[in-house]
Amino acid sequence: MILYPAIDLKGGACVRLVRGEMASATVFNTDPAAQARHFAEAGFSWLHVVDLDGAFAGHSVNGEAVRAIRQAIDLKIQLGGGIRDRAAIDNWLELGIDRVVLGTAALRDPTLVREAGAAYPGQVAVAIDARDGHVAVEGWAKTSDIGAIALAQRFADAGVAALVYTDIGRDGALTGVDAAAIAGFARFAGLPVIASGGVAGLADIEALREYERDGVAGVICGRALYDGRLDARAALRLVEEGAKGASAC
Repeated sequence: MILYPAIDLKGGACVRLVRGEMASATVFNTDPAAQARHFAEAGFSWLHVVDLDGAFAGHSVNGEAVRAIRQAIDLKIQLGGGIRDRAAIDNWLELGIDRVVLGTAALRDPTLVREAGAAYPGQVAVAIDARDGHVAVEGWAKTSDIGAIALAQRFADAGVAALVYTDIGRDGALTGVDAAAIAGFARFAGLPVIASGGVAGLADIEALREYERDGVAGVICGRALYDGRLDARAALRLVEEGAKGASAC
């Protein structure tokens, strides 16, 4: 299982929201590149970046900050937020982003996901942000009639590397994850799932780790890392120990 520290960008700064409400934003660092270096020094191998302003606008807004992050670290980066056409996908991958995450586009333009998945194997993920089981789009401002599992299954054969599954009701709230529910989603989805939303401490990492065989391939950590509830090195050791135990079986 891979741990993804999160950098959510709003107005060029690193922020955390509570349940996706932009008005709830707390600024944790005004220098995203410095924050990225901090995560690199802690030992992470991937970084999860979201252009929150871009998610609402439908196009890149914090591009300068994203480029500064890319130049500052050697970690692999997955980027989401406002990526809704082929030109944007091509641009970010050419600039060295390792994986783009398509959310609103996955619901509104599934052909784009399939074409991008074929053109860039392993470099396209689909974000499925769920509110009460239904998919939310446009920065979570709107909730669709499409169920999260139904949307996931549309891309089972589309060359998608992973699904980034967010439980909006738990995101940023430090309420803990519902590991069994995420595992159930992964089993039905048929693709590797990166869990997001609710991580409050080591117990959540350990709970998700128990479901790796069900398809839980990663977890995104946000507010708990920023406010010190989750120790990065302890979390990474926990995952490493789990990987060693699995290989020994």
